[in-house]
Amino acid sequence: MNIIVAADRHWAIGKDGRGLVTIPADQQMLMRETAGKVVVMGRKTLEGLPGGQPLGSRVNVVLSRNEDYKVKGAQVCGSMAKALETLSAYDTDDIYIIGGLSIYEQFLPHADTVHVTRIDYTYDADTFFNNLEKDEAWEMVQESDEQTYFDLCYTFQKFQRKK
Repeated sequence: MNIIVAADRHWAIGKDGRGLVTIPADQQMLMRETAGKVVVMGRKTLEGLPGGQPLGSRVNVVLSRNEDYKVKGAQVCGSMAKALETLSAYDTDDIYIIGGLSIYEQFLPHADTVHVTRIDYTYDADTFFNNLEKDEAWEMVQESDEQTYFDLCYTFQKFQRKK
């Protein structure tokens, strides 16, 4: 199972329920990586997508505590157990967790790969991802050359769970 996340120097990922920054190359990477695959997200993440609609050409799985929540083009699961049951029909290599924080926290123990767009900047934030650099269960196995978007520098990093 894969996780895709964008994080700043201190592993911050959001503030007030929103992402910190929009980097076109980060969005393109997410779209390229997940094309034809399964994306898993929370309700708020779904509602933050363009038009609040599921991503096309993908299986969209949305977690919501609201049992009456329905959205066209997505499978809604009311619990982690139901989500795992739904996801068991798919190859774990084809499953991508795309947020938000509580979804990341619930799925991190099930993931073996984390794709991080690492932004060389410190944001005012209130939401943080697990610091994989300090977590002995994880190791960085790949890092891109430095990229820039206006005055922001960032790299694409890939972490694997140690075996």
